[in-house]
Amino acid sequence: MRISLRAGEKIYLNGAVIAVDRKVSLELLNDATFLLETHVMQAHEATTPLRQLYFVLQLLLMDPAGAETTRREALAMFSKLDEAFDDLSIVGRLRRVRHALDHGKLFEALKTLRALFPEEDALIGSGPRDRKERMTA
Repeated sequence: MRISLRAGEKIYLNGAVIAVDRKVSLELLNDATFLLETHVMQAHEATTPLRQLYFVLQLLLMDPAGAETTRREALAMFSKLDEAFDDLSIVGRLRRVRHALDHGKLFEALKTLRALFPEEDALIGSGPRDRKERMTA
């Protein structure tokens, strides 16, 4: 897998934070867990149930030392999410997220969750802009 980074970007690779000072391409030649800086969610952005799950799952990539505790927290969240969503499409994709987690495919799990954010926003009745306005009001 080839990853291109711009000057100043970071990548979280197997728990290490790597920052580059110039444009660079990395080629991963074996299995590695990574998260691009552009996909990192800050704690204050975890404002909905699916975003909270995303935040917890990203911690598994960013802090492998705390993975056991973080994984338990994520598993507890799945139980609550199964009860919270009626939409079969969302429930089915949450099962895919859980399957990816169970098989160590965290990047796939995060990608699937990111794709669910617009649907969750529609169900909740607020988009990212609405949430930001409520938080600053």
